[in-house]
Amino acid sequence: MKYLFLSLIIFTAGCNSDQTKSPIQAQAKQSTSLGATQANKQLNLTILLDLSDRIDPKKFPENPEHYARDSALINYFTDYFLQQLKAKGTYLSKGKMRVIFHPTPEDANINTEASKLNIDLSKMNSKDKKTIFDSLKNTVSKSIGYIYNTAITKAVWPGSDIWRFFKNDIRDIAIDTDSSYRNLLIIFTDGYIYHADSKIKEGNRYSYITPELFDTYKLRNDNQWVNKIDKLDFGLITKRTDLSNLEVLVLEITPTPKHKNDEDIIGKVLDKWFREMQVKRWKVFNSDLPQTTKQKLEPFLSNPD
Repeated sequence: MKYLFLSLIIFTAGCNSDQTKSPIQAQAKQSTSLGATQANKQLNLTILLDLSDRIDPKKFPENPEHYARDSALINYFTDYFLQQLKAKGTYLSKGKMRVIFHPTPEDANINTEASKLNIDLSKMNSKDKKTIFDSLKNTVSKSIGYIYNTAITKAVWPGSDIWRFFKNDIRDIAIDTDSSYRNLLIIFTDGYIYHADSKIKEGNRYSYITPELFDTYKLRNDNQWVNKIDKLDFGLITKRTDLSNLEVLVLEITPTPKHKNDEDIIGKVLDKWFREMQVKRWKVFNSDLPQTTKQKLEPFLSNPD
């Protein structure tokens, strides 16, 4: 069965009025809109995709579909990345952007498309940066479209081992040790964190979050579920406390249709986990129309401190 991939929303990198301004004026205007601290930082943007059955339109039909919501938001972050390039100018811009999976999908073509979205402006000359500025939106649209369409057509759901990514690889992949960078990690997931390779239990802590766990601990339909989580020390296993230079956005939390309140439990568990890992800032957003989610994201992106 063929799926029509919804067109990605295309954003403009800047308004036409800025074209008549000097580069310094245009940059000053952009700096004001994004916050003074942010204007002085280079952006190190990592987007972690969960290619689980959460994007299966047959199993979880929505309007727009979940893969289309992901795609629109990925394009939004692409536009944000390009805004940083424009604000600093091609000579000074050293931003980095990548789209990743964990673990790596077995489909070589999906990995090839993702590799096209691995951008490091710090290693480019001004001419190559200009090429990125002119072509990145189109490249993202095509590559993300291919990745999601391929996953849906093949109906092979490798999922994402988010817990193990934080345990083993996050500092090597998503954090630049250069203090001039703002490290921003975007995670697309329905919130039920699970992978077959990571099924660990330590007391009331786990390497996964599943609907079955919420039933086991009788957290659903219990007005005291918050107190129960605290009393039992229920949650995700924490293996590190060194993420103070990382910001995290978790997007598209989608509870099972019969248990809408799971989104609150998931949010509580993730808040606890990020706090214990000493993540600098984080925000967890439920699935919504892309335009609504963008409005929620703007304050987080514009005010990093």
